[in-house]
Amino acid sequence: MLQKFLLTGLCMASISSIYSQDTLKVSSFKLSGSVDGYYRYNFNEPKSAPYNNYTSFTNSQNSFELNMASIKAEHSIGKVGFVADLGFGRRAEEFSYNDSKTMQVIKQAYVTYSPSSHVKFTMGKWATHVGYELVDAAGNRNYSMSYMFTNGPFFHTGLRTDFTFGKSGFMIGVANPTDYTTTTSTTKTLIAQFSTGTKDDKLKAYLNYQGYFGAKRMSPNASRLNQFDLVVLGTISPKFSVGYNGTIQTVKDEEAKQSKKWWGSAVYLNYDPTSAFGLTWRNEYFNDEKYGLKTIGGGADIFASTLSANIKIDNFRIIPEFRIDNASKSIFTKSNGNSSKGTAGFLLAAVYSF
Repeated sequence: MLQKFLLTGLCMASISSIYSQDTLKVSSFKLSGSVDGYYRYNFNEPKSAPYNNYTSFTNSQNSFELNMASIKAEHSIGKVGFVADLGFGRRAEEFSYNDSKTMQVIKQAYVTYSPSSHVKFTMGKWATHVGYELVDAAGNRNYSMSYMFTNGPFFHTGLRTDFTFGKSGFMIGVANPTDYTTTTSTTKTLIAQFSTGTKDDKLKAYLNYQGYFGAKRMSPNASRLNQFDLVVLGTISPKFSVGYNGTIQTVKDEEAKQSKKWWGSAVYLNYDPTSAFGLTWRNEYFNDEKYGLKTIGGGADIFASTLSANIKIDNFRIIPEFRIDNASKSIFTKSNGNSSKGTAGFLLAAVYSF
């Protein structure tokens, strides 16, 4: 009896071991996160918000700010998986600005199904594919954001399909109106992306799209919207790389038969003399003077130049940053309340990620 009991126990342990090994082979779990904060000082010394800041996440003056604490869980088993990406703080609130209460905490939450290695279906809420910069400070070399990021889409909620073939890929999907997690609108947004690159990954390109038609003024005075966006990444050498982002958005009021547009273009020059130190110089031109869709004061063209250093200590980055913004109209303010076409500022950020 004792021998039979021991033999049965050994068999059960063996089966359990085999099952666990098989499970480990087909399942995975990853936990990551980040915390970022900053200090910003605008040399014009504005007295009120937005403190000469018309881009996302750095609306403060002469103050230390905690921007966002983020945690991301990813799990997959076999052909299915999920991602839950939570953010806490002002950065997360501005990202999900159409949401309220605990919904603002959810930066991304989606499930995936991959019937083959070339096809993946995704349903839920995810950060947009449009543009060069990311919502998480840990994913950017400049800490302050571009005008294109601020005025483009932040996220989409819907269903998408990704096809991959070697170095090329194609994505197409349908989603709620841009930046809406929930809506009663019958209008849906079409999203798409085509990506490709060289065999050595030294050159990559992404052509992005979002648009809708037949809506009832979803965007200011717009019932039709189209946005095309191009991102190009190039590696010149182990120490030097270049990024480019260009975007154009057109909106049309079909009832008034009037079309308007804004566009932007930015170049990112990255230089890393050592693994512990790097520089990024972003130069952006944002064109919105004719129609004033995205800038205040009846519209303005803006040129912004931002130089950021990245000092790396293990998982920790210190980012001192100097930025100059010049506009075609006096959209900035001085300490005495007078208006100005230009402004400059300094920012010191700290980012920890794992």
